[in-house]
Amino acid sequence: MTSATEPSGQPRPADDEPSAAASYSLPSPRLIATDLDGTLLHGDKTVSPRTVAALTDAEAAGIEVFFVTGRPARWMGTVAEHLAGHGMAILANGAAVYDLHKGELIEAFPLAEDEALAAAHALRTAVPGTYFAVERVDTFYREPDYPRIEPDFGPTAPIEELLSVRAAGQPLLKMLAKHPSIDPDEFLAIGLEVAGLYGEITRSAESALLEISGTGVSKATTLARCCAERGVTAAEVVAFGDMPNDLAMLSWAGTSYAVANAHPRVLEATTHRTASNDEDGVARVIERILAARRG
Repeated sequence: MTSATEPSGQPRPADDEPSAAASYSLPSPRLIATDLDGTLLHGDKTVSPRTVAALTDAEAAGIEVFFVTGRPARWMGTVAEHLAGHGMAILANGAAVYDLHKGELIEAFPLAEDEALAAAHALRTAVPGTYFAVERVDTFYREPDYPRIEPDFGPTAPIEELLSVRAAGQPLLKMLAKHPSIDPDEFLAIGLEVAGLYGEITRSAESALLEISGTGVSKATTLARCCAERGVTAAEVVAFGDMPNDLAMLSWAGTSYAVANAHPRVLEATTHRTASNDEDGVARVIERILAARRG
């Protein structure tokens, strides 16, 4: 991804670079909300020792940490141990609140199967060659031509059949739409135009992959709900992200940071910058927050 620039075309310094203020001057937060892939995690999907230390220190200082991600629960093993206290995370772009320590679904905000099917038909008509998969709480099913990225949970089938497979405790969290060649941002624009009435459509991958959640469901709506339950206001939240699926959360939070490798739309939408994910940008800001608290 491109980095933010000044009007002159020169790179805009990240907030935590030496040219920026050395201390954290914003209000001290009560909650940190961070995306994972491309934001908190390094490019190899690992959590650096520096980031582990920053998260641990934040929770020790009484600042709650929420992982807010598009990932499903089965992809959370690499970070589950780093939520030392409550162990809860917001998954599937806001469609689920999950207790990672207990392996339990706390709350779900599902996509209706009929709305998903309408969105699939609209997308396939507008962009032939689009293939689909569905993400439920513990299962993932795909069409035969949808790229295989992990062991299949069951037989592959057309989207109509995939959406008809229902089981207790397995609400539909999101539908995935994949195209092999279209420009990712163009695919998102078309998806919003032809299927936006049927759910929330966004993207978080480098490829042409759309993520479709229930109408009104986003990282922001579920984070706001979790914060309200804890008596935390938006002004007391610092959020970090890198891709379009983070935009709603970054706009809602009182303080928002884009990592240097963020999508251009995210860089434009956020007031603050930090270093890239591979340079531990989130950890750097947390360290500054904690240093400012200590005075």
